[in-house]
Amino acid sequence: MGSAYTPGLTVSGDIVVQKVRRLPIKGEVMVEKGQTVKPDTVVARAMLPGILQTIKLTERLGVEAKEIRNFFSQPEGSQITKGDLIAETKGFLGLFKQILHADYSGTIESVSEITGNVLVREAPIPVDMTAYIAGRVVDTMPEEGAIVETRGAVVQGIFGIGGERVGSIRTAVNSPSEVLDAHHIQDSDAGKILIGGACLTAAALAKAASCGVTGLVVGGIRDSDLVEFLGYDIGVAITGQELITLTVVVTEGFGTLAMANRTFDLLKSLEGKEASINGATQIRAGVIRPELIVPLDIQGDAHIATGGGGELTSGTPIRVIREPYFGRLGTVVELPAQLQVVESGTEVRVLMAKLDSGEVVCVPRANVEIIAT
Repeated sequence: MGSAYTPGLTVSGDIVVQKVRRLPIKGEVMVEKGQTVKPDTVVARAMLPGILQTIKLTERLGVEAKEIRNFFSQPEGSQITKGDLIAETKGFLGLFKQILHADYSGTIESVSEITGNVLVREAPIPVDMTAYIAGRVVDTMPEEGAIVETRGAVVQGIFGIGGERVGSIRTAVNSPSEVLDAHHIQDSDAGKILIGGACLTAAALAKAASCGVTGLVVGGIRDSDLVEFLGYDIGVAITGQELITLTVVVTEGFGTLAMANRTFDLLKSLEGKEASINGATQIRAGVIRPELIVPLDIQGDAHIATGGGGELTSGTPIRVIREPYFGRLGTVVELPAQLQVVESGTEVRVLMAKLDSGEVVCVPRANVEIIAT
């Protein structure tokens, strides 16, 4: 039998994960190699230049630009505070004076005798990169960030929305086939990550947001409910930057799809544990998976997550990621060596898979991903 390499989707109760925490611009690393960190520990910090504001001095005082230095004596580099008196005309016989107070606080960057404008740079804006997961710093990148490592349970999803958050896990339904509805969500769920079953309703999304729920992990989601919640169609770009108060991770696909039993059982076993969740998803080049990570105190050897894929062989557990079997789980039963013509008319390599329903189907190898354990 032949073999092939394909992307993997991790669902594991014991795995070593490394997260690269890198600043968007050069900055300062705040941690050292070997240091223990919490999810909210700042590992690196950069300072974005403040907004450059313009004070139209001559326009507001009614004077010529070349006269600006007669009324504004502050040199470049000096500090001003909002509300300060920064310029004043003498007026006529002490009357009709024009005075100007600072509209902004910051550093004077430029005083132009050509335009008559004063440029003020507001205070720098700090950009903090946190550890995101509880663990240990295994390496640092000067001026850029750090690599944080932890060992525990990881569940990757097929789709998600919302950014990085932290909360404790609560299983809100009784089975992986139960739909998560509004009545499953309690006022005491603020700050928690709720585990659902086959799907979640629009009412559940709305109530979770209003109750301050941190995250939701469910088998499936209806596209119409997602659009209603977000107020727009999310499209195919990378997700994770939505302006919402919670994070959603979908483990199986779109529609009402029961969560895989082993995924549900693993999440249920983590009841009460603190987890880090991130809904960022990118399905094209540079694949990014939505995820839930639960650091645990586990001894002994563990598999190291590489973020890559694995070898397709007979018996490999897979998930189909394209229609008509989107979201279905199964195992590889055969890997034909010869190319086969698919609906589009192109010749591709395929595999035979036995789905969870018992049905054996032919699927292009590019349309599946390995369920890595």
